[in-house]
Amino acid sequence: MGKKYFADIVISKEKLSNGEPVYVAYCTTLGIASQGKDTEEAMKNIKEAIELYLEEQPEKYEELALQEPPMFSVIEVIKDAQAASAFR
Repeated sequence: MGKKYFADIVISKEKLSNGEPVYVAYCTTLGIASQGKDTEEAMKNIKEAIELYLEEQPEKYEELALQEPPMFSVIEVIKDAQAASAFR
């Protein structure tokens, strides 16, 4: 069994030009994106995209190995007001 690597993925819900929703999955470490009709499909597609990318550029595994676990947060932004951090 090979060495395990972990990639950070951000998923956001967006709208296509026809107004239909789509879930976009983005790997911030490698700069790869994919999409799906729901979060499950988006995750399946981004995993496949990352595997294909790393198959073509195996040296990029080192970028995954050097990363510390990412920290994510959410902020609330109110129109005409200042941003409020989720870490109060």
